[in-house]
Parts: sequence; structure tokens; C-alpha cells
Amino acid sequence: MRVVVASKNPVKVAAARTAFEALFPDTAVEIGGISVPSGVAEQPVGDQETRAGAAGRAAAARKAQPGADFWVGVEGGIETIGSQLLAFAWMHVEGSDSRSSQARSASLPLPPAIAELIDQGMELGEANDRVFSTLNSKQGGGAFGLLTDGLMTRESVYADTMMLALMPYTNSLFPHAV
Repeated sequence: MRVVVASKNPVKVAAARTAFEALFPDTAVEIGGISVPSGVAEQPVGDQETRAGAAGRAAAARKAQPGADFWVGVEGGIETIGSQLLAFAWMHVEGSDSRSSQARSASLPLPPAIAELIDQGMELGEANDRVFSTLNSKQGGGAFGLLTDGLMTRESVYADTMMLALMPYTNSLFPHAV
């Protein structure tokens, strides 16, 4: 099975690998990443823009490498609910049979110091790096890892969410499941 992840970010590729290998244990899975545009802002704001970014990435990956079995778009976003800034991600999976499925991750409350930097126009990963004195945290544990002291990581949350997005392909209650 060939899977194209619409990113070269090692966290996103590893999360997809974890999910596909867990749900297709008897299948050899070949996973590769490709850099493609999302069609949305560098820092998507709100559920709708973030979801559109994940779908846009999957579609762009499919167009760039049409011979795969699955194309995966992962997009992290932020939104404010009430007075709380939250981080989350959408996973979008397209299958070679033209079906697609999506799932949204858990939402992570962000501290005021990060919210202030984002309000000033900074992207979440950069704000995390500044507040936590790290470098390129979005290719590591991300905000999830930094705020939970590694109990959860960007990769673990993305892998779990990817498994949920794959349910229509693996669970017999969905039409045409494998």
C-alpha cells in the first residue's frame, strides 16, 4: 500500500505511518512525504479554514503523485472559543476509490503568553519556540508535548486522529470498508 503524506514534516509522516501500520497490520505500507501547498494561510484560523487546508493538501498531493492508494493532508490550526485560544488539527484522507474521510484532533488550550504572540501575527510553532526557548518544536512534540511535558505529543495526537479518519476504510459498518 502506497501512502502519500502532503508534508515532509517528520511528525506528520510518522503519525501517518503509525496509524496506517496499526490499522493495516498485514499490509506492507510505503509512506512518503511531499511538500504541497494547503491553499490556506500559513497559520489557519478557525475550524473551517483548517479543515479546508487539510483537504487542499491531500488534493494537491494526489495531483502531484496520482499513483498512490491514499493521500493524507494534515493541517494544524487555532481558534478562540470564548476567551480561550485553542490549537487543533484536521486530518483528511483520500483513497484511490475517490472516497475521503476527515477527523479533527483534540483541542489544546494555549497559555496567554502564546496567545499574545499569535495576536501579534506570529505562527503557533514560532510562538511555542519563543515561549519555551526551543527550536523548530513543530517538527518535534509541538505545543502538545511542550504543555504536557511529553505525556502527549503532536505526533501521538496526530496518529490517534489519523486512525479515526481511517475508520471508513477499515470498519465494516462503513460502506466499502476494506
